[in-house]
Amino acid sequence: MTADSSASLSFFARFWLAWLCFWRCLVSRDFAQAVLPASRAYDSGTLKELPAGAPALQKEALPVTVVAPAAPPPEKEHASALGLLGMLQREGRFLDFVQENVAAFPDADVGAAARIVHEGCRKVVHQYLTLQPVLPEGEGARVTVPAGFDAQRIRLTGNVAGEPPFAGTLRHHGWVTTEVKFPAVSPAMDPRVLAPAEVELA
Repeated sequence: MTADSSASLSFFARFWLAWLCFWRCLVSRDFAQAVLPASRAYDSGTLKELPAGAPALQKEALPVTVVAPAAPPPEKEHASALGLLGMLQREGRFLDFVQENVAAFPDADVGAAARIVHEGCRKVVHQYLTLQPVLPEGEGARVTVPAGFDAQRIRLTGNVAGEPPFAGTLRHHGWVTTEVKFPAVSPAMDPRVLAPAEVELA
């Protein structure tokens, strides 16, 4: 470092450098000791290079604090699922049905209630989800499960032994969602409220 090298610095660059050096000298003993020989040499008019043996000026690594984003509360994280429950309740009284102890009612009453629940829940599913069977064959058909099959889409039951391909009877064709069309959940709404209380005024 020579005295001529500072001539290319503008006033604002020198002002910023002075500000940084001021604070770093206050907070870092090592930085202050590294600057001191150059400061003394400049005061004596002999500054050309740093005195031999002077510690090199090194850029200190400032600690970096990484703040992880706060996890959303459960009701916000699962807002879509809670919204679906709210839709099923609104259209099919789903929550009322599953919260009721149906064992205390005659089968005819349960069947009548199930018909209402089925109609409303079916409407919600068809409005917001597009479904198709995992396997196109009808239940009871003989199917072959090839090697490398997707265990998430096909579950083997019964006497499972050996290596695929497997031959068996299709007991349920499964379901897979091909499209989801849930509406956006407004941040102003509390997703925990699945159905508001209804108060009829006289």
